[in-house]
Amino acid sequence: AKPRQLHNTHWGLVCPAETPEGQACGLVKNLSLMCYVSVGSPAEPLIEFMINRGMEVVEEYEPTRYPHATKIFVNGSWVGVHADPKHLVNQVLDTRRKSYVQFEVSLVRDIRDREFKIFSDAGRVMRPVFTVHQEDDYENNIAKGQLVLTKEHVNRLAQEQAEPPANPEDKFGWDGLIREGAVEYLDAEEEETAMICMTPEDLELYREQKNDEATLTEEEKRAKAEAEKREQEEDRNKRLKTKVNPTTHMYTHCEIHPSMILGI
Repeated sequence: AKPRQLHNTHWGLVCPAETPEGQACGLVKNLSLMCYVSVGSPAEPLIEFMINRGMEVVEEYEPTRYPHATKIFVNGSWVGVHADPKHLVNQVLDTRRKSYVQFEVSLVRDIRDREFKIFSDAGRVMRPVFTVHQEDDYENNIAKGQLVLTKEHVNRLAQEQAEPPANPEDKFGWDGLIREGAVEYLDAEEEETAMICMTPEDLELYREQKNDEATLTEEEKRAKAEAEKREQEEDRNKRLKTKVNPTTHMYTHCEIHPSMILGI
């Protein structure tokens, strides 16, 4: 990107509007409302965790034995390889969502290049987004594609706002949402691997349309499409709904609010 212009990867991290006029235009950038700069955390516990989960350290790696193994990088250094990267990535992601690992640790899996990159260094700009369930949880009656954030979380926050707890350690707050895995911080590189929905309403609509694709017959789909067309003709200013591509992957995250891309 040219130095004065805004690159696509700056979405949500740098305000697209707030910049001085004149000579410094575009060169002086301002952070957006919910932007956070990482302070850094030690990487050794993560490397230890992955060695215990079947990672082969780079010194002992034999390319002939695992020709298609995924390389694992920690803060730019190649530390080892793993034969089952999907399982490892899910395990490391789970430890981050359960707050065993610092929330600012960034996990980037590049399937095409067979690389898994982990960043825990300081100075990375990050932003929070809501997380979305990736699997059906029949025990708790949670469907795939729903927000991890529930009404119970929201009610608890509202109750705390009205009556703050006597002991500050009992406070749920923003840190509570991170501990519960309802909110996750992504940096620009991890955001490239995420599928982010614009609003919770769009997410719910997408889920319904996806379910309809799977359950409705061709005749019912046609009837529904005609009804939507009539509705659109009646109200010309109505927002158009994009058709769901059956091959589209489910969303992994959802924006907290679209206005969070702006600065103060």
